[in-house]
Amino acid sequence: MSTQPSLSGRQFLSLHLLETVAAVLPVRDENGAPKAIVYGGVERHMITSQARRRAERVHARNRANSGVGPLKGHTMGVRTREWALITARSLENDHGWEYETALRTARAVLEALNLKFGDPAKKTVANLTKVLVFAPEDAGTRIAAHLAAEAEPITAWAQDFFAAQQAEAEKRKKGKKAADEEQEGDAAENAAKKVPLPKATRTAVLTALAPRDAIDIALYGRFLAEVADSPNVDGAVQSSHAFTVHEAEQVDDFFAAADDAKLDRKANALDFLDAADDAGAGMTGYQSLISGTFYRHAVLDRVRLRHNLEAAGMTVQEAEAAAVAAEEEFVNSFVDAFPEAKRNSTASTGTLPALVLAFDGDRPFNYAGAFQRPIDELTDGPAGAAAVRRLLKHHRFVTQRRPDIRPGNVLTYDFDINALLGELKAEGELQAKEVVTVKELAA
Repeated sequence: MSTQPSLSGRQFLSLHLLETVAAVLPVRDENGAPKAIVYGGVERHMITSQARRRAERVHARNRANSGVGPLKGHTMGVRTREWALITARSLENDHGWEYETALRTARAVLEALNLKFGDPAKKTVANLTKVLVFAPEDAGTRIAAHLAAEAEPITAWAQDFFAAQQAEAEKRKKGKKAADEEQEGDAAENAAKKVPLPKATRTAVLTALAPRDAIDIALYGRFLAEVADSPNVDGAVQSSHAFTVHEAEQVDDFFAAADDAKLDRKANALDFLDAADDAGAGMTGYQSLISGTFYRHAVLDRVRLRHNLEAAGMTVQEAEAAAVAAEEEFVNSFVDAFPEAKRNSTASTGTLPALVLAFDGDRPFNYAGAFQRPIDELTDGPAGAAAVRRLLKHHRFVTQRRPDIRPGNVLTYDFDINALLGELKAEGELQAKEVVTVKELAA
């Protein structure tokens, strides 16, 4: 593995984005309310980095799998609890196994790796791992192919494993040492010690679940503590929570859903008595909606990305080509992707940013501090334009004092902001170069 890849730019690519949304609810807390933080002495709405990262990751994966964008043809990852089910379906459809046998065997193999499953008495979770496992999307078919090739010895091993597991469960049940679900986990763990997974199968399954050439695992990382000999990945992307640049603005929207059949009867009633019991909505309720201009930020560690790809088995040349493609797609996803909660009722996924600022440096730069003093639209004017002006002035101020940072590029999709950029340029406040496509942002 190379120790220091050659880069056309500096190590850290910093992305800063301002976007304005109206009447949306992209993330919610456990009570269905918008998430919020207190910053600068006032409450701000928040869109969590987890929601943003997943939206970006899925956006990139869908494009790659559709043969669109720089990552077309590359392997991507899937984060799921359903690897036993996915493996069983492949064993059934591709190798002709009976489904129940396939499922029991797939589950046993994963349990032998120390992955815990849900309560076997609950059908909805019985065959789901307790943790999400982020692995290359072809992991299930690769595991299935190995199990099919080793069908006779692996089914014999599975029978021995089930017997040992059942004996352990019965022993613990009699001793009443733990709750039922914990008993099952302990039984599987002890069974795996008594009847260990054959070495060849263990190697094949670990290889299938390893990050390998999955680009989004190299970008966003993964942590799988349950399987000690399966490598974790320290992601190359750092993401911050997005927050409004002004005080939170929220409305509790009352909604009424019509019952079509009732309204049809009312519309076609012959007299008042026929329609009397058909008045009113089918259901009613409230939902919280938020509006505002958000600042969000992410950083790509270009060196870490290349190290992750090389650690997954790529040559230096392969890692370099994949990293260049991954960077381009990451910037595209950062700009275009949006969390999909309430998307059909708010059209939030159609949001385009008011401004994107991209630059690289020898360390990450987070500009959240520029918005510690909340924007007041009564004195500062519309929040979107005021935030753009403040962000770009802040960037110019910082670049004058930091030799380890480049001016970078800016992109807008807002007509009024485009005019504002012209004003800032005339005033000498625009340090970055204006570009018109996402691809040019990180150039």
